[in-house]
Amino acid sequence: MWLRLGLLFMAVTACVTAAFVLRGWWQDTQGAARIRLEGGSPDLSVSERLYLESYLAARTEQLAAPAGAAGDLVPFTIAAGESANQIAANLSAAGLVSDPVLFVNYVRYYGLDSALVGGNFLLEPQITIPELAATLSNPYQDITLNFLRGWRLEEMTRYLAATRPGSIDADDFLAIAQRRQQFDLSPYDFLANHPAGASLEGYLYPDSYRVTVDETAADLVAQMLANFGRQVTPAMRQAYGVNGLTVREAVTLASIVEREAPLDEERARIAGVFLNRLAQSMPLQADSTVQYALGYDAASSDWWKTPLLLSDLQFDSTYNTYIYAGLPPGPIANPGLASLTAVAYPEESDFLFFVADCTDPGRHLFSVTYDEHLVNVARCRP
Repeated sequence: MWLRLGLLFMAVTACVTAAFVLRGWWQDTQGAARIRLEGGSPDLSVSERLYLESYLAARTEQLAAPAGAAGDLVPFTIAAGESANQIAANLSAAGLVSDPVLFVNYVRYYGLDSALVGGNFLLEPQITIPELAATLSNPYQDITLNFLRGWRLEEMTRYLAATRPGSIDADDFLAIAQRRQQFDLSPYDFLANHPAGASLEGYLYPDSYRVTVDETAADLVAQMLANFGRQVTPAMRQAYGVNGLTVREAVTLASIVEREAPLDEERARIAGVFLNRLAQSMPLQADSTVQYALGYDAASSDWWKTPLLLSDLQFDSTYNTYIYAGLPPGPIANPGLASLTAVAYPEESDFLFFVADCTDPGRHLFSVTYDEHLVNVARCRP
């Protein structure tokens, strides 16, 4: 009997020693991989703790590496009441986790399996399991939204609908931007003379925005308008006036420049051409205004129909600058700083015409007379 007790004591001692050795080895490797080890859920039994520590210790490299194979930002939703196993399976299906069992065991060891919160998340593609667990157990996760310059309101809305960021409802965003939903414009001095009922097209400054999961569409619109106010400085607004433009007219022209000029170095020159045409009461004849008027093109699944047909240039809309002189009623997109600056400080020239240079994509050929313009157009015809 004493022999059996001695053997049992030696076995238990060996197991405990092995566990501490494994724990110490894991701590050393975790330090290199920057993965937290200390702690562990107090609800774990001794046997469960020993098992999970040895299991995770053998997989430190996996824990330090990206957890899945997703390429782009991935919208992910946790429904109320979902178990850690179900969440892991959904993460795997979304390409965010390649080993759902490792994820479950990690969150179980740290007691995060009961802390995974319901809600909508926008997850980075190269996230690790420890980062993923921390993110999904944080109800106040920050989300980064990236709005491209030159997008119209509907494109911004489509982006929000696709990414589903936190509590921001895409339909609410569009309703606020189109002035169909109440929103206080009084904090924004550049909108002091905004036409009643006119949309906020042009003023939702395209940029990167950090939002929390509990921020709403109204919060996002407020951020974008405040950013516009910071970017369009008092000096720029004064320059608009010197050029004979109100802020709204300047933003309208900047939105056209944004769509017409792919290259930043040409924006000031193109802005100058349009101002020259306005000064001589010539129609702007900007294709982008026709594209805006035509709206969504089902054939290309895009909001900017390309190429335009000759019949499109006759489409009857006050935004069509081929058949209506002057600026359109309002902006056709949301311009970036380069275009807004170009309208404030346009390049002075005698140019009245420009056409895309087919030999140098993105650039344009400029001319003073219509005859010169026809020569430039002929250069690019087959």
